[in-house]
Amino acid sequence: MTSTDPVPSARVKLSGNYTMPLTVISSLFFIFGFITSMNDVLIPKFRGVFQLSYFQSMLIQFCFFLAYFIISGVYYFLSLKKGDPILKMGYKNALIIGLLISSVGSFLFYLAANASSYALFLLALFILASGITILQIGANPYITLLGKPETASGRLNLVQAFNSVGTTIAPLAGGLLILKTISDEMSSSGIETLKAPYLIITLILLSLALIVKISRLPEIKYKEEGRKNAGSNIFFKYRQLIYGMIGIFMYVGGEVGIGSFIVNFLGSKDIAGFPEDKAAHYLSFFWGGAMIGRFFGAVFLSGISKKKKVLYSAVIFTAVYFYLSQMVKSFDIIGIEYYWGLIFINLLAFIVGSKAPQRTLYIFSFMIIIALLVGIFGRSHCAMWSILGIGLFNSIMFPIIFSLGVRDIEKDTSQGSSLMIMAAVGGALLPPLQGILADYAGIRLSFLIPIICYAYLAFYGLYGYKKYQEIQA
Repeated sequence: MTSTDPVPSARVKLSGNYTMPLTVISSLFFIFGFITSMNDVLIPKFRGVFQLSYFQSMLIQFCFFLAYFIISGVYYFLSLKKGDPILKMGYKNALIIGLLISSVGSFLFYLAANASSYALFLLALFILASGITILQIGANPYITLLGKPETASGRLNLVQAFNSVGTTIAPLAGGLLILKTISDEMSSSGIETLKAPYLIITLILLSLALIVKISRLPEIKYKEEGRKNAGSNIFFKYRQLIYGMIGIFMYVGGEVGIGSFIVNFLGSKDIAGFPEDKAAHYLSFFWGGAMIGRFFGAVFLSGISKKKKVLYSAVIFTAVYFYLSQMVKSFDIIGIEYYWGLIFINLLAFIVGSKAPQRTLYIFSFMIIIALLVGIFGRSHCAMWSILGIGLFNSIMFPIIFSLGVRDIEKDTSQGSSLMIMAAVGGALLPPLQGILADYAGIRLSFLIPIICYAYLAFYGLYGYKKYQEIQA
């Protein structure tokens, strides 16, 4: 009988109570999300201050996600030559190193603002993302190991929900602290508003490094036979991993591309005609949808009973009601009834696909394709909320693709994780391509690029996730 344990030779030294490590890792995912979502605020900011084209402004995402590719690639090739670095240094030390590197990149924002240099900002983003890449390589497989393998998708959804809390708050903070001065085009005073937020982020990253250092996180130990093959090349070894890498490439590229253009999309006169700071408030619904969907996903993709699923869903729904009510009241949001309709559709899709993560994946992919088509051909509030509602269906994609990609690769989990994270280079390559299309054909038609991405994810959920043995059977 083949084990379904992602790392059957792994052993956790501490007890089975994982509340503390899950809390610590969730806080890391929160800051991942906050930093990544701030890029969507930086794009219109830099575009105004430095007079950039859509393609040039997409270099923000290019440099950020290029780090995922380069650092993950270096990690993978080091694992071939020297053995898996995380298995040698430990997951805890890997998290600390990642946080320290990211803090350096965040502090560079202060220097870049003083120099008023777009190139230096891009370098700062690359270093910031390099640290996050190390954190992602370590944190994602670590979560899959802290509990039963059959509920790994649920745990990843739970911590990804906290990631989405960060992505939801960032546009609101960015709109208030950064985009309010968007009118200061060609003026260094507009860049000054970046200093305080990124100094605060630097302090938070350093504080998290200290918290991880003093926390008692479980150690993952491997039997000796698991180390002997640590340096073997696994790139073509697992079918599900290869197809999963393409899935991550498409998912990250599609999601980042959509999020990057929302502020400018909502500024279009035939959509809403919002100024950038007000559009940033609506951007939080895109990332907030991912938060809502991931909390629902943590429930429906878990192994809990039906009664508990109903109870927890009711609690989440109540929290969402108060959250949306406060958003409408605080920021004078219009057309919220469209969003409520999408939440109900999202919940129904979870119910239909909950027993099989891959089924949830392809159902959600089809829903996103429909929403993108409405965004391209629709008008006004209908098109606006269709694009904003995509976050609800993006919510569970990364943890499902990731867990299916590293399924049953045993001792090669960390290596496989580095390859999966490396595939996030889709966030570097596809948004600039979408930017070129936006420059020549307009923002609406640029959404054809994400449609191609989600068409592949529908295929992955239907067929691509299967292992070679499953296809032969």
